[in-house]
Amino acid sequence: MVEDGAEIRTDVLDNGLTVSTQPVPGARSVSCGVWVRQGSAHERAEVSGASHMLEHMVFKGTPTRGPREIALEVESLGGSLDAFTTREYTAFQARVLDRHVGIALDVLSDLTLHPLLRDEDLELEREVILEEIATVEDTPDDVVFDLHAERFWPGHPYGRPILGSAESVAAMDGDTLRGIHATRYTAANLIVAGVGNVEHDDFVAAARARFGEADSGDRAPGILPPDEVVRGWDHLERDTAQAHLVFAAPTVPHRHPDRYPLLMLSQALGGGMSSRLFQRVREQLGLAYAIYAFHSFFDEAGVAGVYVGSRPPTAATARDTVFAELGRIASEGLEPLEFEQVKEQVRGQLVLALESPGAKLHRLAGYALRDEELRTVDAILAEIDAVTPERVADAAARYLAPDRHYLLSLGPIG
Repeated sequence: MVEDGAEIRTDVLDNGLTVSTQPVPGARSVSCGVWVRQGSAHERAEVSGASHMLEHMVFKGTPTRGPREIALEVESLGGSLDAFTTREYTAFQARVLDRHVGIALDVLSDLTLHPLLRDEDLELEREVILEEIATVEDTPDDVVFDLHAERFWPGHPYGRPILGSAESVAAMDGDTLRGIHATRYTAANLIVAGVGNVEHDDFVAAARARFGEADSGDRAPGILPPDEVVRGWDHLERDTAQAHLVFAAPTVPHRHPDRYPLLMLSQALGGGMSSRLFQRVREQLGLAYAIYAFHSFFDEAGVAGVYVGSRPPTAATARDTVFAELGRIASEGLEPLEFEQVKEQVRGQLVLALESPGAKLHRLAGYALRDEELRTVDAILAEIDAVTPERVADAAARYLAPDRHYLLSLGPIG
């Protein structure tokens, strides 16, 4: 596939490893990474947080590199190295000058394929993650989302925090991590991708030299859709300066055609300073500093919602104002001028976001993770252009009516 005058290519090696590249004309750097089909939604409840713990542990050393050497080998070249865990995958990525891409792939392959995973390192890293969990617990506008998800998707792994709980992390053992690594950090579950000043055949050869001997392994099983989604309203009392409110309704998985109408509705509701909720709740009524809409499209489920933080005396008014706006958009859809403005906002945000190497890299890997055929930006923009006011109104009525939402409020009772 050709985009911006450069060919995007994907190869699958004999052991099942997927390698994708996207050249960027004029670039003098390469952003590259390894994606693993292992996230928190693949975990059993009793080992919640294991994927994130494993992401940390691979940086504790390999047979040829200690923790400092892993970081220094990339950073000493002016590059960067990082990692993160999501509900559906784990990612490790580096950005370096183009002449150092081989070194970046060396480090990435070493830490993903050959980590030591020693019990003595686990004891130390356990404390680090417990501190990370404590940081979230001390940040109410973060922890309210974990608490909401747990109640919104009861008993389903989408509802469990990616970090796990203090109890599950405290009980985590090395055998659990080594077992996940042996079964999931295999070629069938790995995607290696590179974006920037990269030549595909050379990148594939470099990836083959470093990942070609990895065991094929078995593909990670799919995630089952949630059986139940909760509606209604709960309050958790906590001694905070603000009440933190999260509203959310179930929507659709990533592949569903209603995705783009929902993106437009999210933008209209709370996607920026010109959005309905920002203007009404903050600018006109002064009820909040932070208010925004959010959405997530997973492989087997989706969610759209609103966050607002408001002091206890005004929290009930903020709540009622959000519900009123949800009711209005669900019953009326978007006004004609608003529809055109929001469509152009979504178009513009997509193009601007994909100008960065990191965004291009995540997009490239995302298609490979989902076994989807890569679509050009022009093709995506054509899908957005094809969205009609009627489709947006139908999506608003179908997904955003107030009675479809679950509201969790965290803070003092006003």
